Amino acid sequence: MGVELTIEDIMRSALPDLTRAERQLATHILKNFPVAALGSITALAKAAEVSTPTVVRLCQKLGYKGYPDYQNALRGEVEAMLVSPLAKHDRWAGGVPDTHILNRFADAVVSNLQATLGQIDHAEFDAAAALLADRNRAVFAMGGRITHALADYFVTLMKVVRPSVTLLSGLSNTWPPALLDMQRGDVLLVFDIRRYENSVLQLVELAVEQGAEVILLTDRWVSPAAAHARHTLACHIEAPSAWDSTVSISVLVETLLASVQTLTWDQTEGRLKRLEALYDRSRFFRRAR
Repeated sequence: MGVELTIEDIMRSALPDLTRAERQLATHILKNFPVAALGSITALAKAAEVSTPTVVRLCQKLGYKGYPDYQNALRGEVEAMLVSPLAKHDRWAGGVPDTHILNRFADAVVSNLQATLGQIDHAEFDAAAALLADRNRAVFAMGGRITHALADYFVTLMKVVRPSVTLLSGLSNTWPPALLDMQRGDVLLVFDIRRYENSVLQLVELAVEQGAEVILLTDRWVSPAAAHARHTLACHIEAPSAWDSTVSISVLVETLLASVQTLTWDQTEGRLKRLEALYDRSRFFRRAR
């Protein structure tokens, strides 16, 4: 049985056959998928710098009667993706192949990683890394219920690479002191994957009000926080499990860390040497016999 194509898949495959204006519109939608196409036709046309008839023509070329029909199909896909762990398990558990879970899960993770790396805009990634490397900007990070571990991991290593890095708690009563120290131009790296969390969106909105630049790591369905982010890096996360896989997000985190380390190595090398000296003095690690 073949894999059913998503609206995103259909749009990408149609790109070569579109007119210049239609391709411009489709590229805009795909870059901000699916958020860009969930508003009015006028708002979409304006954001993509095309006419409303172009929106209608694109929808018809994709096989829909018009923009409302396209939107209904898109909303249906989004609703199907924002499911609880129980519903997600029921959906993938029926009719799965007989191969071992190790192989099925590994195949899914590798596919996620390939799809993620294939769609990441290199310029967008480099710009995000440059923000994180700028020592004139403090860096803050926060994750959601599942992704807080990724934020913690990022902060643990980024503190070695550069100073002024802070992990924000998911508890909203801890935000005011952090926001008090957040200056215009500082960077907030935030993680938000389906089911998107109100607390993450609230913090992002408050940080933007303070003048912070937001880097969002999310899934391919894109968190609502993307509306406030300067840079959005979307990952594929589907897996044969009741929970999504964060492997592709972890790879992006480690790649961002490697990129920032490269950009700041003149200063980072000295920090690492001082850190190792402190570890030696405190006898933190076991020595080889």
